Amino acid sequence: MSHLTTTSRHAPRGEALVRRAFQASGFAALLAVAMVFVFLAVFTLPMFTSGGMFAVLSPVWNPIRGQFGILPMAAATFGLSLSAFALAYPLGIGACLFVNGLGPRRAAGALRAVVRLMTAVPTVVYGFVAAATLVPAVRGAFGGSGFSWLSAMLVLALLILPTVVLILDGQMTAVAGRTRLTTAALGLGPGAALLFVVLPGCRRGLFAAAALGFGRAVGDALIPLMLAGNAVALPRSLLDSMRPLTSHIALVAATDSTSLAYASLFACGMILFGVTAGVNLALAWVRRETPRGGQA
Repeated sequence: MSHLTTTSRHAPRGEALVRRAFQASGFAALLAVAMVFVFLAVFTLPMFTSGGMFAVLSPVWNPIRGQFGILPMAAATFGLSLSAFALAYPLGIGACLFVNGLGPRRAAGALRAVVRLMTAVPTVVYGFVAAATLVPAVRGAFGGSGFSWLSAMLVLALLILPTVVLILDGQMTAVAGRTRLTTAALGLGPGAALLFVVLPGCRRGLFAAAALGFGRAVGDALIPLMLAGNAVALPRSLLDSMRPLTSHIALVAATDSTSLAYASLFACGMILFGVTAGVNLALAWVRRETPRGGQA
């Protein structure tokens, strides 16, 4: 009896310590993000005060002539990210519906295992295999070098697909478990239950998968660096080469860290930071607006 009393006395104290540890971790993460923002803001502020920000946002990048416009890279970032996301997101929803009841059980299990395996494949492997297989195929079918928006888009969509599938699959599994008796009582088959009950009840999962999938597409540097062609120009078609902001930062920072070209990279960082912050704010809004249980 005394042992149980002692345990009950120590339990609240242990819970309080764990709670404080989590609060400290959250505060440390918030402080780190704030420091990154301050760092970028301090180095980007002179561009605003001296009027150089307008030059940085120009469409011409020619360091030899002192022109450091990053507009082509910004346009390439949003074009590549949005197109890859537009391809991967509906495919991810379809894959989740397949593995949660629309497909045969064995095929569904195999697809789920393949998606989980894809998360363990290094990004450089995707890029290397695509450079050896996809790029020559695009070159033979459409001409050009093959290192293009199209090649980078296809591989980037494949890269972010597991993120979309795994987030949404977990939400679908939870909602399906809570609504199984209801859908059975209504006489709904597996397909109807998924389409008319489970999928509408996964609003939080749908938004979270969209936000994290798009954020993954914006932040990837290796696939654009290996497959997009690294051409500093506004892309006009899927067969054009491009240089997104992430690969631009990697290339310039690796070759020159003292010139004005390097200083312009902080503006690139502010743009990427703003996109990432927007994604996280969208996730926070979804968590606040969606009722508990994940249903709309």
